[in-house]
Amino acid sequence: MHHYDLLQKYLSNLAVLNIKMHNIHWNVVGKQFIAVHEFTEGIYDKLFEQLDEVAELLKMKGVMPLSTVAEYLENSSIEEIKAKDFAIEESLEIVKKDLEAMKELATTIRNAADEEGDFETVAMFEDFVAEYSKNIWFVDAMLK
Repeated sequence: MHHYDLLQKYLSNLAVLNIKMHNIHWNVVGKQFIAVHEFTEGIYDKLFEQLDEVAELLKMKGVMPLSTVAEYLENSSIEEIKAKDFAIEESLEIVKKDLEAMKELATTIRNAADEEGDFETVAMFEDFVAEYSKNIWFVDAMLK
């Protein structure tokens, strides 16, 4: 699989995860509501920025980025969840699992791009991996 295909999957994941983080952001309940509410907002803001960056990266490479919700759902590996009251710990576990999946995919893309000499993608995705590592650390600290 060419890393451009992985970029399309990553783009799709960003779109689906952006909505999923809004779901948790709106529906988290419990004593740490404010902390998790604000934390998830920070995450979806970053995901939205990445959506634009990755789409523009694909355009730079002469590839048309996927651009419909239907395409995103078809290509994403992130599972959607129905709205309900999400307890603090459950919210954080969901966030952690998805951040770990995104970090893994970002790492795979970074390494594939490196093998193909695509330095712009390497640089972008090294930053993404570092951001995921930081947020996973935050989640782990909140779960303690």
